[in-house]
Formats: sequence, C-alpha cells, structure tokens
Amino acid sequence: MIGAEANRAWERNMRRILVAAALMVGAAQASFAADLPVLRGGFVDDYAGPGVVDWQGVYVGGHAGWGRSDMNFTGTTRPVIASLLAYTEVENEMAVSQWPLMGKESARGNGYGAFIGYNAQWDDVVIGVEANYMHGKFGGASADSMSRRFATTSGTHNITATTTAAIEINDIGTLRARAGYAMGAFLPYVFGGVAFGQADIVRAALITGTLDSGGGPVPLQPLSKVEINKAHLLYGYTAGLGVDVNLYAGLFLRAEWEYIRFTSAIDTNINTVRAGLGYKF
Repeated sequence: MIGAEANRAWERNMRRILVAAALMVGAAQASFAADLPVLRGGFVDDYAGPGVVDWQGVYVGGHAGWGRSDMNFTGTTRPVIASLLAYTEVENEMAVSQWPLMGKESARGNGYGAFIGYNAQWDDVVIGVEANYMHGKFGGASADSMSRRFATTSGTHNITATTTAAIEINDIGTLRARAGYAMGAFLPYVFGGVAFGQADIVRAALITGTLDSGGGPVPLQPLSKVEINKAHLLYGYTAGLGVDVNLYAGLFLRAEWEYIRFTSAIDTNINTVRAGLGYKF
C-alpha cells in the first residue's frame, strides 16, 4: 500500500511538472514569434502570415545593362554640306545639302551603373522617385556617298558628296517617377521620366566633282569639313518596366527593361535590359 501510494504521488508530481513545462514552452514560443521581424512575403511567412514586403524607405543599388542603339543619320550632315557650299552655284542650283544621304543604323552596347531612390507605400501600392546612372558605350556610325549630274549656268556639273557621321554615348542619367504593386516578395513597376546623356558626335563631308563648260570635264577643287562635338549634352525622356524581388530583409534583386530617346543632331533610341542588386534601408 505504501509503495502504491508513493507511485501515485510520484505520478501526480510528474504530471504537474509536465504541465508547467508545457506552459513555459508555449509562453517562450509566443514571445519568440512576437520578437521576429514582420517581413511579409519574405522568409518568415509562417510567423507573419500572408501579406507584402515593406518597401517604404530609401534604397540604393548597382546594375549592369545590355542593349541596342537605333540611330537615324538621315540629314545629319546637311548643315556641314551647307556651310561648305554656302553661296555657291552648286548649292544654289543643285541643293547638294538636301540630298538623301545616310539612313538608319543599329548597334549593340553595354554598360554598368548605380541607382538611388525613395519609396512611399500605401497597402499594396508603392510610389517612388529614383535617380539612375549608367556608364558604357552606346551609339554607332554611318557612311554614304551619292553622285549626280546637273546642267547649270556654268555648264554640266558632275558632283559627288561623301558623308560620315558617328555618335558615342558614354554616360546616361535618368530621373524617374515610378509606380508599383506589391505582390508578396515581388514588386512589379512601371516608370517614366527625363533622360540626360553625354556623347561624342562626329560629322564629316567631302564634296568632289567636275565641271564641263564645253571643253571637257575639269576637276573641281575638293571641299571637306569635319565637325567634332566632344562631351555634348543630350536631352530626352525614358520609360520602361521592371520587377524588384525581395530576398531577405532589405536586400532585393532587380530585372528591368528601359527605353530612352535622345533628340539631337543624331536622333538616338536606346533599348536596354538590366539586372541589378539593391538594398532598402
């Protein structure tokens, strides 16, 4: 009887200890879960429940891009030819500067850069501003030649115009406004804004030919001119879309497509795809 009573007492004490331990473990788990960061849509969904990442705040990052430059060289050398042939019979009667020389060209390019911005967030909607910079090599070149024969007051002219032009864009900066919609760890967005660029532009023309005044063709003195604009400032606009993907805490990946148009002596469109890594503070 004494042994049985002792066993029952021991069992009652063990049950009390187990219940107390279970209560302590439950309290510790609740405290631990409450102290976890609320990263909705990230790696702590089991504790935070479904939702979206907190995108609000300042962020910075770096990126690399690859793309294509589409340039329209049509009419690019008209001012050069017009200045070469100013007040001449050839220009007055043959309008050499208006000849349809050169056309559209495309070339590949690449670059790398950085970005900094700020997001404001209302539930799932994210609105922000961003400054973006890329250093690289975009642009291309074109060359053309055309010959025509005209009867003028002085005789028969046989004129050949040879032209070349090139643009190399080394630095591109954009100031964007963007709007996104948070979907778990993903933030797809669209953006638009103004674009600035720095480019080296070269335009050249060579005019050669002959004049036949009745005694046979006589070579004319060749005329040539080269215009070089170093570090020329470009203006334009930008638009595109992308997605930021939260990895952990403030760290995120970025994939983006951007369209930039510069209107200058050589109209240039640049399409790039970019990959980047950023951090939101």
